[in-house]
Amino acid sequence: MARVKIYSTGTCPICDKAKMLLDKWNIAFDEMRVDLDRAGLKEMLEVTDNARTVPQSAIDNRWIGGFSELTELKMDGELDALMGG
Repeated sequence: MARVKIYSTGTCPICDKAKMLLDKWNIAFDEMRVDLDRAGLKEMLEVTDNARTVPQSAIDNRWIGGFSELTELKMDGELDALMGG
């Protein structure tokens, strides 16, 4: 099973929405709060090629993108394939 990581902050409503959708889709994920963890912010910048907005998502350390990219992958049926399903 692929590992999903969401990079987020505590004040981002779109981050909350992305996490709610992953829960709805029964996709387990790890959350990295980049506003609380400097090492997590550094990791996000490395994984995402210096993305400056949240949420950002990665599957097995492969950068997927933000909320729009995540939902597009699901709608196109590609998210399930990336998850090994």
